[in-house]
Amino acid sequence: MSSTITTSINNEKDLWGGGNRPFKASYGKLMMWFFIVSDALSFSGFLVAYGFSRFKNIDSWPIADEVFTHFPFLHGIDAPMYYVAIMTFVLIFSSVTMVLAVDAGHHMQKNKVAVYMLLTIIGGAVFVGSQAWEWSNFIRGEYGAVETKGGQIFQFINKETGERVALDEFAIESHTDRIQHESNSGVWFYGEGSLPSFTPDEVIAGVIANSQIVIKTEKIDANGHKLILSREESLEKITESKNVVEGANLVNNEYGNRLFADFFFFITGFHGFHVFSGVIINIIIFFNVLVGTYERRGHYEMVEKVGLYWHFVDLVWVFVFTFFYLV
Repeated sequence: MSSTITTSINNEKDLWGGGNRPFKASYGKLMMWFFIVSDALSFSGFLVAYGFSRFKNIDSWPIADEVFTHFPFLHGIDAPMYYVAIMTFVLIFSSVTMVLAVDAGHHMQKNKVAVYMLLTIIGGAVFVGSQAWEWSNFIRGEYGAVETKGGQIFQFINKETGERVALDEFAIESHTDRIQHESNSGVWFYGEGSLPSFTPDEVIAGVIANSQIVIKTEKIDANGHKLILSREESLEKITESKNVVEGANLVNNEYGNRLFADFFFFITGFHGFHVFSGVIINIIIFFNVLVGTYERRGHYEMVEKVGLYWHFVDLVWVFVFTFFYLV
């Protein structure tokens, strides 16, 4: 009986060998791992919900190559996914500099830790700024569209060139006074955030007057392309227009299904908050490195802890990038 108890105790000591460092890791590192696992479950739930919603609305889901076409300082040039790819590269490269910072910490090389931490901070800041710029373009929109009474989104293209046409290129202004729709006088107390540039009637008049304009629906054909109506079908369907939609928000989305915008704002915003928080933490750690805090402690374990977090947000972005932009 006594031998059994002794063996059990010895096994327990072997398992938790190190006293206050279970599994030969500090409690600080273990708590960081617990946080990462719990946060990974949150992101997994969000991405699974996105996947189910996309599968349910697969015939009207926006095509990423048609949504994320902007590039800084190149207005009007179609550059699908180029800038998103650069953002992704910058974030992944910042993960590499974080690895180098941790390695320099193991060798107690203060100056190298500071340099690599600074590069990591710059990479994270560039990514957050780029994400904010991407949001601003997504919210503002570029071409505009109309929403029908049934909730469908109609975009407009030139039937000769196949390129999208902005509303201001063909809509005919009526020069009449317009009153903003307020919640206290609207249907179901629905308010209008801001007046769009044109009314549905002005867009309808422009489509009728311009024989080159046809409708591009949100529906996707068997080849994975948005369905384009004939001129005759366009003239028939345009009369169903109810609202003019410019850009995207939590209620309307000129690119197609509104759920896409809802998930885009929530998931990329949640991830962006993590990256922003990581940048702030990295800045704090960076200044601690400069003043020699970790040199006096004799180790750079805090750099390792924040490194785990930084690698996590980078890995999450790989999945977000895949779900929203590639698949």
